[in-house]
Amino acid sequence: MTSIQAVPTPDTTADQVPILQLAAVRAGYGRIDVLHGIDLELRAGEVFALLGPNGAGKSTTLAVCSGQIVPSTGGIFLCGRDVTGVAPDALARAGVCLIPEGRGIFPNLTVLENLRMATFTGRSFADVLDLAFAQFPRLGERRKQTAGTMSGGEQQMLSMARALATAPAVLLIDELSMGLAPIIVEELYEHVRRIAASGLSILIVEQFAHEILGLADRAGIMLHGRLLHTGPPASIAGELADAYLGAEHAAPAARPSQ
Repeated sequence: MTSIQAVPTPDTTADQVPILQLAAVRAGYGRIDVLHGIDLELRAGEVFALLGPNGAGKSTTLAVCSGQIVPSTGGIFLCGRDVTGVAPDALARAGVCLIPEGRGIFPNLTVLENLRMATFTGRSFADVLDLAFAQFPRLGERRKQTAGTMSGGEQQMLSMARALATAPAVLLIDELSMGLAPIIVEELYEHVRRIAASGLSILIVEQFAHEILGLADRAGIMLHGRLLHTGPPASIAGELADAYLGAEHAAPAARPSQ
């Protein structure tokens, strides 16, 4: 795999290059492609919601963006720079941070020990704690608690806090609502709303559209490994039912025979 030193500073002009771009990406597992020619752009400072039913290819898309899966064809670009094949740890150091489905914490470590992991970027432990507890005061109350004994919502807060402590340029969030009660999901998305207001670029995957459309700048619908529609959330909302039900207009995107 290749390496990368840093993400270039995003251009803030009207003609800015997308901070993250997938171009004609085909990717999958072994010889089986799950993604079939994905073109996706995340602009600097925007929230892009990637929606679709289970098996649509959403999590695979995030795995490609974070370097965990190398495309079989197509390319990945950060601020216009080709980073296809860059190792996941190098992308993480360059500012691409993934909050995986299932929270991605160390359950046998305490909250403090989990947060200490975020110091790999060079930020002091004291600064990491200050940022985490300011964003998520409940973590301060649980600082000495073993992470795996906390509630699902608190574990998700820990995962988010650790990600934000790395000062990411791009935040990738996979199924934040998975397995959580609606009231907890609502609280977590309030945190996401505040994070988005700071100008961080966020690509977020969700199965349940109503959780995310209210705070997204743009959205896209995935089905059978293809990105069917992209646009403002209001326009996407009208397409969701047909996409989830596999309506006739989505028939050209049906899964090809293997």
